[in-house]
Amino acid sequence: MSTDIDVLVLGGAGVDTIVYVPELPLPFADSYMIRPGIETRAGQTGDFVALGLSALGLRTHHLDMIGDDHEGDLIRELHRTRGIPFTEVALHGGTKRAVNLVSPDGRRLSLYDAGRSREEDRLPDATVRSLAAVSRHAHVCITQPCAFALPAVRDAGLTLSTDLHNWDGINPYHEPFAYQADLVFLSTTALADPERTMRRITERGRADVVVATAGADGAYVLADDAVTHVPAVTPPAPVVDTNGAGDAFASGFLSGWLAGEPAQRCALYGAVAGAHACTVPSTRTDPISRDELLARVAELTSTPSTRPAHVDAVGALV
Repeated sequence: MSTDIDVLVLGGAGVDTIVYVPELPLPFADSYMIRPGIETRAGQTGDFVALGLSALGLRTHHLDMIGDDHEGDLIRELHRTRGIPFTEVALHGGTKRAVNLVSPDGRRLSLYDAGRSREEDRLPDATVRSLAAVSRHAHVCITQPCAFALPAVRDAGLTLSTDLHNWDGINPYHEPFAYQADLVFLSTTALADPERTMRRITERGRADVVVATAGADGAYVLADDAVTHVPAVTPPAPVVDTNGAGDAFASGFLSGWLAGEPAQRCALYGAVAGAHACTVPSTRTDPISRDELLARVAELTSTPSTRPAHVDAVGALV
C-alpha cells in the first residue's frame, strides 16, 4: 500500500503557560516574583511527538481539535513554521491549555484545564479514515475524542502506538488505548508493580512491545517475553527542564521501531532523544535531529563500557 504519511499523530494539541518557580513543591505564599518571565507557548504531548518525529525525518501529520482562539493560532503557527501538516477540527470549548510549574532542577508540575472538552467531542470518522488510509502508523494520544477514533485506525490496518503517561494500571479510562496499541509507552511513576502492569498489557491487548520510562532510572522494555533495562543517557548539557522528555523518548523510539530496529536499540534512541529534551527550556521547541541522534548513539555504542542496555531475569526489574 502506498502511503504519504509515515506517522499520523491523533490528539494532544494544546498550549502551555510556563512558570519557573523557586522550588517544588511550592511553599504557600501570598505571591512570588517570577524570573524569567511567565510565557505561553504552543506544545503539548501530541505537538511534541509530531515535532520530534518530523525532526527525525519522518513524514508526520497531526490531527486534533482546537479552538478558534489565540491559543489555537499559536498551535497553527507552530505547525506552519515547522512544516508539519495539521488537520484541525473545531473544539467549541476552546483550545486545551495547561500551566506548568518548573523548578530549577527541571522538575515539572502540570495543571490541566479540564473544562475545555465536552463528552460529545469527536474527531470526524471520515477524516480519520481518509488520513489513516494514506498513513503507515498512528500514534494516538489519550485524549477523549481519540478513544472513539481507535476503531477507524484499526480498520485501516495501521500499526498503532500510544503513551499512557502516568497511568496507575487501574483507571479504566486508559484501557482502550492500552489494549488496542501494538506499542505502548507509559511511566513508572504511579505503578506499584511496573512489570506486572506491562505484562498485563501484552496479555490482554495487542502490544508486542511495552516500554515503561522511569526518568533518571532509564526505561524498561518488555519484548519477546523478556524485560530489558536501558539506563538513562547523560544529557549533553545541563538539565533545565524535563517537560517533553517522555514525548521525545517516544519519538526517538518510534523512529527506530518503524525502521525495524530491535526494541533495545529503539530504547537507546529514545533515551538519547529524551536526554536532549531535558536540556531545552520549556519556552522553546528544539527536538533532536536525526543526524544528532545517530551521532550520539554511535558515540555511546563505540566503547563497550558505555553500552547502555542489560537484560535482567524475567520478573525482576532493577
